[in-house]
Amino acid sequence: MLGMLSQSMLNLVDAAMVGRLGETALAGVGLGGYAMFMMTALVFGLSSSVQSQTAQRQGAGASLTSPLYAGLWLGLLSGMLVTLLAWWQAPWLMQWLSPAPDVHDVAIDYFRWRVLALTAIALTLCFRGYWNGRQHTQLYLRIIVAVHLLNVLLSAGLIFGLAGFPRLGATGAGVGTTLSIMVGLLLWVWVTLRRDAYARWRQLRPDSQILRATARLALPHSAQQLWFAAGYAVLFWLLSQLGTASVAVGHVLINLSLLLILPGVGVGVAAMSLVGEALGRDAEQEAHRWGMDALWVAWLLLAVLALPMLWVPEWVLALFFSSPELIDLGTLPLQLTGLMMIIDAAALVLAQALMGAGAQRTVMIVTLGMQWLVFLPLAWWVGLKLGHGLLGIWLMQLLYRLINSTGFLWIWQRRQWASSPA
Repeated sequence: MLGMLSQSMLNLVDAAMVGRLGETALAGVGLGGYAMFMMTALVFGLSSSVQSQTAQRQGAGASLTSPLYAGLWLGLLSGMLVTLLAWWQAPWLMQWLSPAPDVHDVAIDYFRWRVLALTAIALTLCFRGYWNGRQHTQLYLRIIVAVHLLNVLLSAGLIFGLAGFPRLGATGAGVGTTLSIMVGLLLWVWVTLRRDAYARWRQLRPDSQILRATARLALPHSAQQLWFAAGYAVLFWLLSQLGTASVAVGHVLINLSLLLILPGVGVGVAAMSLVGEALGRDAEQEAHRWGMDALWVAWLLLAVLALPMLWVPEWVLALFFSSPELIDLGTLPLQLTGLMMIIDAAALVLAQALMGAGAQRTVMIVTLGMQWLVFLPLAWWVGLKLGHGLLGIWLMQLLYRLINSTGFLWIWQRRQWASSPA
């Protein structure tokens, strides 16, 4: 949880630094960063795939490093291919995301520097999944905090030309982030070589069966993340049809929710390892109990974090807006956002727990089906067609979260995931 929260705080720090260069620079970095998020989604499933297999193998007393080797090979291959394609098609991608020409140059330069780190990100995700699967989550916290601190120092120096660094402007943020991610990968390799008695680096060639299993488990989660990101693009398009004020308020609401649900995601990641390890020992009842216990913890955490949104929404919005009109527009939707966070706990935790049981395909179908077949059509119909605007869209999002979490809770209680192939 702390590692994930530190990552979100870094995004706020980066935005504050680039924001000093003006609106064009901030918009370009935001556009390039969103494009990079979509690229990262393509390899994100490697983390959950390696983690769930490692946890189950630890419970079964089998070799632990085979999923790691398979993930590293897949990450190296997919990362390099996507990097080459994204670098080549960067101008087209930026034009597709936004037609504003003054932002394109900044976005293209920033994105091209960021995408150079995609292979390092893919390999890092494999190491993170491996050590999380062995329940050594403190390693992720230590390394990610070190990487983020380095990122702040490098980006500040390269953006503003401090401490003898060249002044690169917004591009410096991309260069600093890429360099820090590569240093982070070196730290993961060093830690694994130093601490892991299981690692036999002379036998890096993975078993073909494990390679196929790793790819099979990774693809649904990567596809889910990619379509999840695309769904947010459609949501922003809907908000743009309502006007600039709705876009501004919606942007703040979404980023607040994405930041504050991270403790729930962190509990879910812990549940993924605990469920996988229990199933590796054929302890189905214990695996089920881990999922429910983690859910209660997440509910408590998210309820506490949601209290300011529910009780003093005007104070929260005043941190971002000085306009009384924008604060009034966002007050009730922010309260709905706080309620959504609490309701969403079941989906956040049990989706991760199901992936620990090897049910990635089920998670993908439910998550994307609810987002694309329920929420987005209802948001368009109520918000735009019926004219209820931002509040209507947020009410539909509340309904979607309720149905989604209820669905995951029902799936978990049925326990068919216990027989899912690992």
